[in-house]
Amino acid sequence: MSKLDIPQLIASELSISTPRVQNVLDLLTEGATIPFIARYRKEKTGSLDEVQLRLIVERATYLTELEQRKETILESIATQNKLSRELKTQIESCLLKTELEDLYLPYKPKRRTKATIAREKGLESLANLIKSLNTPQAKHLDLEQEAKQYISEKNGIKTTTEALEGASDILAEEIADKANLRAYLRDYLMTDGVFTARIKAEHLEGTTKYEMYRNFQISLKKAAPHHILALFRGETENILSVDIDFDESRVMTYLTSQEIKTRTPQIKEFYLQLLKDSFNRLMKPSLIREIRLLKKQWADLESITTFEENLRNLLLASPAGMKPTLAVDPGFRTGCKVAILSETGQFLEYQTIYPFGSEKQLQEAKEVIKKLIQKHQIKLIAIGNGTASRETDQFISEIIKNLEQKPIKVIVNESGASIYSASDVAREEFPELDVTIRGAISIGRRLQDPLAELVKIEPKSIGVGQYQHDVDQKLLKKKLDETVESCVNYVGVDLNTASKELLTFVSGINATVANNIVIYRNQIGKFKNRKELLKVPKLGAKAFEQAAGFLRIREGENPLDNTAVHPESYKTVEAIASFLKIPISKISQQHQQLKSLDLKKFVTDTIGLPTLKDVIQELEKPGRDPREEFRYATFEAEIKEISDLKEGLILEGVVTNVVNFGAFVDVGVHQDGLVHISQLANQFVSDPKQIVKVGQVVKVKVIEVNEKLKRISLSMKDV
Repeated sequence: MSKLDIPQLIASELSISTPRVQNVLDLLTEGATIPFIARYRKEKTGSLDEVQLRLIVERATYLTELEQRKETILESIATQNKLSRELKTQIESCLLKTELEDLYLPYKPKRRTKATIAREKGLESLANLIKSLNTPQAKHLDLEQEAKQYISEKNGIKTTTEALEGASDILAEEIADKANLRAYLRDYLMTDGVFTARIKAEHLEGTTKYEMYRNFQISLKKAAPHHILALFRGETENILSVDIDFDESRVMTYLTSQEIKTRTPQIKEFYLQLLKDSFNRLMKPSLIREIRLLKKQWADLESITTFEENLRNLLLASPAGMKPTLAVDPGFRTGCKVAILSETGQFLEYQTIYPFGSEKQLQEAKEVIKKLIQKHQIKLIAIGNGTASRETDQFISEIIKNLEQKPIKVIVNESGASIYSASDVAREEFPELDVTIRGAISIGRRLQDPLAELVKIEPKSIGVGQYQHDVDQKLLKKKLDETVESCVNYVGVDLNTASKELLTFVSGINATVANNIVIYRNQIGKFKNRKELLKVPKLGAKAFEQAAGFLRIREGENPLDNTAVHPESYKTVEAIASFLKIPISKISQQHQQLKSLDLKKFVTDTIGLPTLKDVIQELEKPGRDPREEFRYATFEAEIKEISDLKEGLILEGVVTNVVNFGAFVDVGVHQDGLVHISQLANQFVSDPKQIVKVGQVVKVKVIEVNEKLKRISLSMKDV
């Protein structure tokens, strides 16, 4: 079998040199991770980034699966003794799974069809005779007379009509299986087809969330991912009827032009009827299924891509910093749960206060908060944005306004906090605590370091997706896990404080090794250097190579252990320090000398200029956090409920979710408002992700409020 040269093909498609693609595939085979290759193997890849590396992986996976499928198909056709040289060449050169399945369709074992029944009745020779008459030069024959020869009581053929119908069934199936016809019609339907939807009669107007789809039409080309996913969900819920409409006369014109060659009226009419049958009974249902699947896969991928981007921005949100924190999970009747966290995120104590009860309870609550702030020298106050958040915010504001050293007070998005609170992870971490206290702890830690806390929650529960329950769940999990892995390794992890869950996402570390690191840390104490990692059970040389550069040790024995410089580059740094005649501990203070270095002098067989540039960048800012500087929104004190909103009000808010049709913004009224894509900017916007991102602080204008439906329309134009 002539196999595709996968590295060369990918190189051509992505405009990357073949050796670089081959190096990436070799590194992956050797057990390297994408973050490791992107960061520490730039010489081998030509400094390809994670996006390019993942494209190579995805394309290689697709083409490998394609080659495996080709082998199966060629073997299947060969066992039928139907594998011609031309067909073999067509299959071997195929680059698309759809095209490959089209080529295989005529030879694919089928369940008993009308055509197989007709063949069993001995009608294949009649079908072949009719096919031979479908040429411009064919002589005229009377089909009725020819069909009479096939009347047989034994075969169950009583009339010439039955014989001709059987022959038509055979020819209809042959035509329906033709790869070139299917490819053309698939493209035509994708280009000119129209999704149509209607709400079923039993659902009265205004009674469903699918009202906009009551009498809906949109071309397949223009249908956005959210349209497609909503249509299919409505169909699954038995509320919508969804069809794909197209010009059937154009289809028949095409099929006629391709398949009818005869000038004989009788044969022509026979073929016209069998073409209609072939398309309506065989081609149309399967092509519609394929197209629906293709559009669903596209909508899934687009929605997952948006989810990935939102998740990345949420995980990489600027941390307020590891400072003593007072965290509040607000509540009216059940009180506010208050948790105190140390500057390392360690839980210290908790209290329940009732600021919204009697005057006595209010005063007691104020005293508790004042004492906690003083006792723990609180620098940050985190307030969950759920029920009673604005009232709690006002209550805390009253307390701290008279303090000399005012803590920074932030309302924190608590999406998913309740899921974390009841999870096995939270139970293992805080077995003695109530779920509400665990929720308060999570809210506080989210403010200190969003990434470290959010990795403990299933990404789907964080609330930044679009139709996430409707998309391919396996693909969604894969992509979101990749995003978390990418973010964790981009920021780096403090080896001595990281949770087991956070360590699991570090390059080269699995759940078992992460657990062993925590056990080792608890038994032996803090890690003093990166080499000590090799003492951790099941953390071998390969895992060390993959993980070491992403793990930080603050105030350890070697200052390089608190940087992204990989241990394999330590000797190079020592050579640079020696050249500059300074100890390694002082090297980060020599900014000017580092900048003016001739790096070519330090190039070796394994470390080239790209790595050396990264090393210098790290030495200039050791232990730096690559995330943006911390910013937070200030909500208007008098705006607490949706009823407080008025058209024309200009407010500050935080982007909580970005979707294909716009962005949702929290303005502090327990209900996010929507900035429709048309209201994001003064110019035309094709992709909201180009304008806003999750976690961004924005100014918005209220343009419409519907209290009954809890809908808030916002605008970012001219604000």
